[in-house]
Amino acid sequence: MKEVSGGGGFEGCEEPRSPSPPSPPSLLDQRRSQSELEERRASPQPNIMDLWARIIASLVLSLLSRTAADEVCDGTLVSNLPPSSFRSSSQLSSSHAPGFAKLNRRDGAGGWSPLASDRYQWLQVDLGERTRITAVATQGRYGSSDWLTSYLLVFSDTGHNWKQYRQEDSIRSFPGNTNADSVVQYKLQQPAVARFLRLLPLDWNPSGRIGLRLEAYGCPYSSDVVSFDGDSRLTFRPGSGPRRMSKQVISLKFKTLRNSGTLLHAEGQEGLGLSLQLERGRLLLLLKGSTSSSEPRELASLGSLLDDQHWHHVVVEQKNVHLNLTVDKHTEAVQIPEEFSLWAVEQMSVGAAQNSAISKKNFQGCLENLLFNSINLIELTKHRNQRVAVQGNVTFSCAEPVFVAVTFPGPQSFLQLPWTTTSTSESVSIGFQFRTWNEAGLLLTFDLPRQGGGVWLHLSEARLQMKIHRGGKVLLELSAGSALNDGQWHSVDLNSRRGRLTVSIDKQEGGVAHAALSFPVSVSNQVIFGGCPLEDSNQECRNPYGVFQGCMRLLTLDNQQVDLIMVQQRLLGNYSQLQMDMCGITDRCSPSHCEHGGRCSQSWTTFHCNCSDSGYSGATCHSSVYEQSCEAYKHNGNTSGYFYIDVDGSGPVKPQLVYCNMTDENTWMVIQHNNTELTTVRPSPGVKQHSVHLDYLSEEEQLLAIVHQSEHCQQELSYHCRKSRLLNTQEGSPFSWWLGGPGPGRVQTYWGGAHPGSQQCACGLQGDCVDPQHYCNCDADRTEWTEDSGLLTHKTSLPVRSLVLGDVQRPGSEAAYRVGPLRCHGDKNFWNAAFFDKETSYLHFPTFHGELSADISFFFKTTASFGVFLENLGIKDFIRIELSSSTRVVFSFDVGNGPLQVRVDSNVPLNDNRWHRVRAERNIKEASLRVDELPVATQEAPADGHIHLQLNSQLFIGGTASRQRGFRGCIRSLQLNGVTLDLEERAKITPGVRPGCPGHCSSYGSLCQNQGRCAERVNGFYCDCSASAYTGVFCHTEVSASFKSGTSIRYAFKEPYEWSRNSSSLPSVTSDMTLRGENVSLSFRTAQSPALLLFVSSHYREYLVLLINQHDELELRYKLDNSRDADVLRSSVRGVANGQLHTVTVRRSADFVSVQVDHNAREHFNLTSYGDLIGIKSLVLGRVQESNELDPDLVRLGSLGFTGCLSVVLFNSISPLKAALLNPNTSPVFISGPLVQSNCGSSASANPYSAEDTHHLSDRAGSVGSGQPLVNAMKTDSALIGGVIAVVIFVIVVVLAVTARFLYRRKETYQNQEVKGVKQEDSQEFSYTNQADPQSVSAENPKDFFM
Repeated sequence: MKEVSGGGGFEGCEEPRSPSPPSPPSLLDQRRSQSELEERRASPQPNIMDLWARIIASLVLSLLSRTAADEVCDGTLVSNLPPSSFRSSSQLSSSHAPGFAKLNRRDGAGGWSPLASDRYQWLQVDLGERTRITAVATQGRYGSSDWLTSYLLVFSDTGHNWKQYRQEDSIRSFPGNTNADSVVQYKLQQPAVARFLRLLPLDWNPSGRIGLRLEAYGCPYSSDVVSFDGDSRLTFRPGSGPRRMSKQVISLKFKTLRNSGTLLHAEGQEGLGLSLQLERGRLLLLLKGSTSSSEPRELASLGSLLDDQHWHHVVVEQKNVHLNLTVDKHTEAVQIPEEFSLWAVEQMSVGAAQNSAISKKNFQGCLENLLFNSINLIELTKHRNQRVAVQGNVTFSCAEPVFVAVTFPGPQSFLQLPWTTTSTSESVSIGFQFRTWNEAGLLLTFDLPRQGGGVWLHLSEARLQMKIHRGGKVLLELSAGSALNDGQWHSVDLNSRRGRLTVSIDKQEGGVAHAALSFPVSVSNQVIFGGCPLEDSNQECRNPYGVFQGCMRLLTLDNQQVDLIMVQQRLLGNYSQLQMDMCGITDRCSPSHCEHGGRCSQSWTTFHCNCSDSGYSGATCHSSVYEQSCEAYKHNGNTSGYFYIDVDGSGPVKPQLVYCNMTDENTWMVIQHNNTELTTVRPSPGVKQHSVHLDYLSEEEQLLAIVHQSEHCQQELSYHCRKSRLLNTQEGSPFSWWLGGPGPGRVQTYWGGAHPGSQQCACGLQGDCVDPQHYCNCDADRTEWTEDSGLLTHKTSLPVRSLVLGDVQRPGSEAAYRVGPLRCHGDKNFWNAAFFDKETSYLHFPTFHGELSADISFFFKTTASFGVFLENLGIKDFIRIELSSSTRVVFSFDVGNGPLQVRVDSNVPLNDNRWHRVRAERNIKEASLRVDELPVATQEAPADGHIHLQLNSQLFIGGTASRQRGFRGCIRSLQLNGVTLDLEERAKITPGVRPGCPGHCSSYGSLCQNQGRCAERVNGFYCDCSASAYTGVFCHTEVSASFKSGTSIRYAFKEPYEWSRNSSSLPSVTSDMTLRGENVSLSFRTAQSPALLLFVSSHYREYLVLLINQHDELELRYKLDNSRDADVLRSSVRGVANGQLHTVTVRRSADFVSVQVDHNAREHFNLTSYGDLIGIKSLVLGRVQESNELDPDLVRLGSLGFTGCLSVVLFNSISPLKAALLNPNTSPVFISGPLVQSNCGSSASANPYSAEDTHHLSDRAGSVGSGQPLVNAMKTDSALIGGVIAVVIFVIVVVLAVTARFLYRRKETYQNQEVKGVKQEDSQEFSYTNQADPQSVSAENPKDFFM
């Protein structure tokens, strides 16, 4: 927009959202040039050479001026028109006539003013011929208070069927003036080509009335037009001779009222062909292959509502195998088969297909400026060129039928028409066409004259329904059609005659419904379309079906067509809030604003994106629902498993399923390919080299993004060989190589464990190859099996794409290879952070481009109560995210509709120096803001407002351009539209900002469970589980083992002098330590009763015993004084030997003891013997093998051992079971008998004796044959396969038999245990029964405690 005062020109004016058109050469300059030319002619004649030089120079200047004039299109179009070129809806007086509405003129009353100031007025200008219009300017009526503040622009070629001009595909209105004298000019973003221009006032000065002077700018428009009647065509043959071309271009414009038809079909050699075909108002690009039987297939589909009788521009550009289809402003790129790379058009049919199989419908309408490789086919046709053949009636003008449409845009729109036939007539005939996106709405209604009641014809669930009401009852209901909200024109015919009622859709093609009537149907006095009149009208109409929003045309009442122009002139019927002589339907799903495969649906006023199964969310399916790395999933508290990873967030790379291994400090992302096993290479006759191609489960762009984003990647590469050389020498050509990196990969001649370009293996780098003369073990060419293996860690060479193995054909050569999965850890983006230590400090980056959709996400932590996280400015537009208070985050922006804000309030302070996550998104439908896991706040975008975010300044992070209200604290993992900003690199060179931000345990420390300790790392944290009985990334994985009766784990507490000799620090428990209390916890499953769970002994015959007695009760025995009897503490919880998982916790402080079993109430005891546990000697789980100086009953019980499951055993800070299972070689543990690590301690394991996934400590990888690796052979013969199958079947049968016998015996054993107690296993000198004999429990009669 540009605005100037008075009657001057447009110099020095501003247009903030788009530049003004360049000014044309002034008339004074043209006259001055002409005067100078005349003076030169009058001067003495120069010599002939000077004359020719001047002539040539004049011609050059003339050509240059013409070229410049062609490029400039901003001449005035209105100022020189006669008054007859102006029309209006009305005029206040003859001095306010439309002919006076010329810019800067003071004729008449100084401009146009209508008789009434309302939204039904309009001013129309006839430019005389089709003209290219590039800008418009408005001005108020001179010397008055009359001016427009907003208006609509519509264009037409015929004075009917107006098309509304829209800016940015959404803005429909233009801002007007602020006074009567200033000029406001708008340059059209897309020039309009039309003969007629109409301006529709929307708002005006409230203290005045509508007043207008205007000007339009542009230039002449020339074109060649041809018209087809549906039975005509043009056939163009470029000519004979070889015409294979790598690039071909077809361009044209078309307009039509039919929604289907073939525009053209181009065919080349061998039957290759392309077709442009209209189908239901969309333009399809069809391709036909060389085979005669092949059906045309759809390559692309663009546009919508192309049957609107307006011009549409089409360009097809083909270069080799790449093809672009453009319809109006939208382009779709597709790839065509290789056979089209040098395709040349041999024949082109225009208006119809040469072969009827291509399309059943010919084109009916007009084409303009049809060009094929810059050849104007219409001009050739006009001149009857022999290369163009005409069939049928083809004319070189565009005769357009006049179909006046009416648009029902809003809730108060209606059209009321009189019924001229007498009400005594018992026949009704009403017809019309409509198009809409809405599923429901009233189409028409009328009253029945005699018996009362009314007829209602409406849409419901996109079906046509007719109901006849009388007295609150439905007398008749009919239904026809389906999916009538598809935006296509549908015809409706309602006929009632001689007791029979018929409602049909699309001339019965879309459905028809009949009914026999027992009462007459006729129209009382009027028919109402689309809605109901206003409440203050005399006509009472209550609409129960909702208003209709859409277009109608070809209305007929009693077989007489309604003249809607008379309706517009208020000469017929009545109406409200209608748009006459235009169909204002807009396809909001073409092109679709739904991203990432979201499915678009729409109504008249808005669209909706269905994001299900897309992996994205939001109003436009813009933001990914998945995290960008395994590292991010870990910090959400997840454990190892398969996860969908979206490496670029809202970017174009699709989510992918990967395995996240979170079992150690590093979080590994594992990407599998089609062959990760060790595979035998078998020679093929006549093939010197063996090639292997690897197919990854992730797509190419996903792989590259993972490698780039990760801090470290690696891939195992190994080669097992016997008389099969690998690389030979550094100087010679390698026998084998591999390809790795982007695309197909680059040739690499080093092996796993070596450096790139070294042509070595790991042993060559380490200097320990089997033959020092070679750099690989396999290059020694020995007859024994050997291998070269190692990790590839150079990221630019990953992943491995293929292998080429060369020395596999010699007699006696054998080889096998293995390429492991791609494994990466670390997320450079997730931990990329910067610390802002001053309010005036900031980082700046290039302008953020998020015109239609923008998402911003980051983490922050601070102790400040305010600060701007991010800001980017434009001329008027801006975007900003800030911490406005200690509990509020605000996302604010302006795209030209005025500032909008989205706020999230937290009920806890956000300046707690912990990490908080912010996610903001803005699209054309809404803006949203989310902080941590608080509810999402949203703000809807204004309807038909500006949608493009136009920024032009630098992007400021942590501050603003004014250096006020800057942010003090840390910002991490800042991503804009899926792209991470490298804060650390920019911070290294920016004063006041430091790269990185330590201190993560305050935010993530709660993820460490079960006494695990959070430990800081430079990038992130890890959980130290050394003081926990659990393991895993968050110390959450139970450590469990299955015990047999002979299993024993003995943890020996070392003497103090041993610790001082072997370690710099003392452990928490040593043999000379005096314990005034213990914390003991463990979980168990067993069906054994009695059973000893845990035994702690000392050097002074003191002990602690946790057991299950013969009554299935948990029993605790403390002997803290060897001169007194042991205290026996019994829990009241019974039935603990029931095979279910139970957890017990014991705490002692001096003589106070508490016991808790599962979730039962904690039980409290007092010991009679006050003392300490002195000189701890050992802790035993399972069978107790030492019996010296023990009580006899404990000896007997300990000798039975324990059968069942023990899990997460913790004695103070000692985890004996964890030490035995995970660190048996470095811990003071002694293991005897079978010990099997298991998941039996998991609550998900219902039956401890069911089959479990177990890992035996004795499992070790073995070898096959004489060092031959265990492999999956690539090639086998049928005999070998048959033998293997037979062996496998035999093994399965044997295993099943053994398993059945084992299960039967185990079941029998446990049944015996339940009935008879525990059998004697190791000694026949004593026996245990389940009889209640106190003497057999304790020979020393200890004191018992019961609760």
